[in-house]
Amino acid sequence: MIKKVALACSECGSRNYSTTSKKESERLELKKFCNNCNSHTIHRETK
Repeated sequence: MIKKVALACSECGSRNYSTTSKKESERLELKKFCNNCNSHTIHRETK
């Protein structure tokens, strides 16, 4: 099953990106650009 997930910045906590994920067991982590921090940071999947 494919589900929609939001990606939140690990530094400031803002939810900047949304994507789809197939994995249910572990949370998705991607390095993305955060407009609030003005730098590339790790973004983690949120509920």
